[in-house]
Amino acid sequence: MSKPVQTTNISVELREEQAEGIYANLALITHSQSEFILDFARLLPGLPKARIHARIVMTPQNFKNLQRAIAENIGKYEAQYGPIKIQSHPGPTVNFDEPLPDEPKKIH
Repeated sequence: MSKPVQTTNISVELREEQAEGIYANLALITHSQSEFILDFARLLPGLPKARIHARIVMTPQNFKNLQRAIAENIGKYEAQYGPIKIQSHPGPTVNFDEPLPDEPKKIH
């Protein structure tokens, strides 16, 4: 017999300085054994360098939950608006001159 799932209501605060959001057209994901790092950047046409505007650090468990939530929301979006079309090329290749000290080196 399985236990009933207990739900918790969480109050979330959205401050004015975050409410506008940050535009990103490039996401870099690195990881170590204990964390995933998501860097959100903007790559401007004609410029060889992207600037990171936000970094999120998550545990592997929370990152996996985020992955599931993203997949679920893409499914809902496509059910309502149709398939999201993706360009055939994989996007820009990003190279770092030198990784920062104590930072994971694997780039995806």
